[in-house]
Amino acid sequence: MKNLYNSILPLAFGSYFNILSLFSKEVVAHKAYTLFCTPRKGRILPMQAQFLEDSKKEKVAVGDMNVQTYHWDGAKETVLLLHGWESNSFRWRNLIGHLRRAGFQVIAFDAPAHGNSSGSLFNVIRYTECTQTIVSRYNPDYIIGHSVGGMTALYHQYRFPENSLKKVVSIGAPAEFSDVMKRYQDLLGFNDRVLNALDTYYKKHFGFGIDDFSTAEYAKSITIPGLLIHDELDLIAPFWASKKVHKQWNNSRLIKTKGLGHSMHQEQVNEQIIDYLKS
Repeated sequence: MKNLYNSILPLAFGSYFNILSLFSKEVVAHKAYTLFCTPRKGRILPMQAQFLEDSKKEKVAVGDMNVQTYHWDGAKETVLLLHGWESNSFRWRNLIGHLRRAGFQVIAFDAPAHGNSSGSLFNVIRYTECTQTIVSRYNPDYIIGHSVGGMTALYHQYRFPENSLKKVVSIGAPAEFSDVMKRYQDLLGFNDRVLNALDTYYKKHFGFGIDDFSTAEYAKSITIPGLLIHDELDLIAPFWASKKVHKQWNNSRLIKTKGLGHSMHQEQVNEQIIDYLKS
């Protein structure tokens, strides 16, 4: 019954948006945007809180948001971690263990509307604002992002190239916002009239259209080195996304895995990241 409900609900939203678009493009765009940017999960669960209790915690104000940070001491360089959609800092538990054993200092934070951070809406722009504040505050040497966290890491480096960062690591990240939005359209089944209304909404409120946001394009101007890790069978973010970014990023390395999925928690992935940071 739950699976049936979860399959019918998105289509109900799509039908509603299709009808609403006949009357007001602005209203349907705002509602479709709000739904798209509202996480359904990602808050800290009790069993996750126990792991995060081991850290030093600080709330950092970013605009209208209070961002929860976690800090693990280390004698070596500082690593900043950016989790993905409907996740939180706990997702890094395995990598944090590797980083701490290697002596790195670790900073992680919960994205807007995730974990113990405030807010109800999440997007790459808000995530990038938080990332810039945290980078300016803690001066990390390396940044590692998973999924939309990887997308944010690249966009942040494009927007704010003058910073303390020396390397970027992106894991299973999408590259084209148009591809993300196409998946949203397919999931809900709304028509191109709704999609065009969303495109106009993004241009008005963020200064770019759906087809304009591309980390592959942004990578052309990134000068610091980077590592891209992506599974060729990833069903959430296509492998070609990292391949496209790698082609445009002169100082990057691409590692292709097979059968590890989208989450990429495996030991071999963590070990490759540690080796790259040490190199």
